[in-house]
Amino acid sequence: MPHATPHTDTTTKLDSALRGGPFHVALRAAIAARGLPLQRVQHHLSRHGVKVGVTSLSYWQQGARRPQRAESLRAVRALEEILELPEESLLRLLAESDGQTPDSRPAGRSYRSLIEASGVLAGLLAELGAPRDGGLQTLGRHERVRIGAHRELAERESHHIVRAHRDGVDRFVAVHHGDPGAEPARMTVHPLENCRTGRVRWRQDTGVLAAELLFDTRLRAGDTFLFRYAVEDGTAGVSREYLHGTDSPGGQYALQVCFDAGALPARCHRFTQHSAAAPRGGRQELAVSALHRSVHLVEPHVRSGYVGIGWDWD
Repeated sequence: MPHATPHTDTTTKLDSALRGGPFHVALRAAIAARGLPLQRVQHHLSRHGVKVGVTSLSYWQQGARRPQRAESLRAVRALEEILELPEESLLRLLAESDGQTPDSRPAGRSYRSLIEASGVLAGLLAELGAPRDGGLQTLGRHERVRIGAHRELAERESHHIVRAHRDGVDRFVAVHHGDPGAEPARMTVHPLENCRTGRVRWRQDTGVLAAELLFDTRLRAGDTFLFRYAVEDGTAGVSREYLHGTDSPGGQYALQVCFDAGALPARCHRFTQHSAAAPRGGRQELAVSALHRSVHLVEPHVRSGYVGIGWDWD
């Protein structure tokens, strides 16, 4: 009877893990099949522009922790390339182990589009010389989204209350994620209160726009500041949801979605999502106000992940 060689046995385990999961078993099998120590995996990730600690990699392959943040999901995409795996094979297992298969994922923004947008945003921030932190802590944020007569995302207005946690902060980088098919080159940023527009950058293929909002003063550590701006959009097709994501918990967040009188949705609901690859939860039906033609949600203390409002037209 022929005996399986160690290489054949390892490859067989990898093929089986990629088909049936779970994620941590597939990741462990892929690393073993390539014969790479975790330090080498970390080195390869850094060459892809992704920083992940050896301890995190160890936890991921043991199943003690799961990649959830946007940067971690970018790392998973890079691991698929480094470990010579089929595209989205590990990301698919992440989604399925959260109880959601690709076919059952709700219509809207897929985890792949969220990951791609996160990578694009990192590039835009680098072009603007702006770190993700920016030196500001959000104490409160109120967003008002206007859906137009053609059911499109027409405009988003955002009111921020922030506190500086270092000296010399004099700007904020506003980010707008358009709906699929949006054209950032046709969008307009309107500074409304206590700010003015600086440099604006975008990536047409992902609908992401980043704009500097310049303050008229340099904040000192501990100073609070209020400012307001809007992004005029209206460049994509039919809109079905709006979601807000953050990896910096804290502060209050309120979202109001306003509809045109001639285009009212049949149903609205709120939802939460712990990460781009996680299933949606916290669903709660929202009644559209007949007078104001709007729905809203309030999060008294924002947690990492996503919160949003979705709606059905039929």
